[in-house]
Amino acid sequence: MESELQKLPPETPQPTRPESLDESSTKDDRPLLKPDPTNPRLQVLQSQSSNPSIDELEKKYAPYVRHDIYGIMGRGELPLAEKVLLGFALVTLVPLRVIGAMSVLVVYYLICKICTAFSVPNREEEEEEGQEDYAHIGGWKRAVMMKSGLFLARVMLFVFGFYWIPETYRPIDLNANGKSNNENGSKEQAEELERPGAIVSNHISYLDILYHMSSSFPSFVAKRSVAKLPLVGLISKCLGCVYVQRESKSPDFKGVSGVVNERIREANKNKSAPMMLLFPEGTTTNGDFLLPFKSGAFLAGAPVQPVILRYPHQRLSPAWDSISGVRHVILLLCQFVNYVEATWLPVYYPSQQEKDDPRLYAENVRRLMAHEGNLILSDIGLAEKRIYHAALNGNNSMPTVFHQKDD
Repeated sequence: MESELQKLPPETPQPTRPESLDESSTKDDRPLLKPDPTNPRLQVLQSQSSNPSIDELEKKYAPYVRHDIYGIMGRGELPLAEKVLLGFALVTLVPLRVIGAMSVLVVYYLICKICTAFSVPNREEEEEEGQEDYAHIGGWKRAVMMKSGLFLARVMLFVFGFYWIPETYRPIDLNANGKSNNENGSKEQAEELERPGAIVSNHISYLDILYHMSSSFPSFVAKRSVAKLPLVGLISKCLGCVYVQRESKSPDFKGVSGVVNERIREANKNKSAPMMLLFPEGTTTNGDFLLPFKSGAFLAGAPVQPVILRYPHQRLSPAWDSISGVRHVILLLCQFVNYVEATWLPVYYPSQQEKDDPRLYAENVRRLMAHEGNLILSDIGLAEKRIYHAALNGNNSMPTVFHQKDD
């Protein structure tokens, strides 16, 4: 894989960061809803975002700009034809899809309920309360949960309008020009050498998780509150989710990171263990960019499976950025057809140098995904995203934003 990276062309030019941004400052990983107003990086960005024009905002925060007919924040002026289509879909298509989605959810919940009856959830020693799962149940119960989960997740995508999903599996080898020697790869070929411990994917929408559930049925990191939700809570435990309290930097954060890396190593060695699904960008983009990767997914030093998702669209972009969750879900359900494409790259096997340096490992995987997916590398992150959303909301003093997903 190192030889593949040496053949890659120079990195795609990166969007210019704000000139006065302190490059030596540490990354702000605080949740979007509770930023620290004393953070010097945020103060610099806030001072620069005073009364910016729309063009300036879109140029500076390009990875988070929506590109669809619904405009900024999904509140743009719509043509009459689009209003008619929305009105028709609201009274016909949306109710049917809501009923269909709820039916699928209830059916899978009942399956999980039956399979976990009289079973004790798995709990790690010294693990915080609320961290439990049923992913390690074996035998026919695990087979039923997994097979039905794969099928029903695909049914759910169908209900949402994703009627067909093109998937491309890249072959193992690349030629001297960085091109594939064979266009006909397969998923089995991508996993035949050694099983990856984690799936590493770009992050565009909440729909990303649904696609990966329909394809690989992996575990993933979720908010602690998800475990207590009706229906979804039990399903997330059957998936083997690792729960984390996002609202604060609690002392158990390193413990959660340790659980994730344990799961990655276990999945690498045990084919019956679920792989971890990780979004190393840490937040969503509009799908045209790739943000810096956090090194957490690469600390285990195990091979990873890179996957690139795209959502081609004509009317509404499925990207969940700069728009409220409720508004986006309603508009998505109003679309008669939605599209998603997935590209599975070869399993990335790290060199010893990459195992010793997780940051190098993360950056090399990022560069490979950007090259193969024609994505633009960007070096901005959550701090800039908060400022952009705050500016869109007309609030330049404190970056309070929508409930934006931050995986």
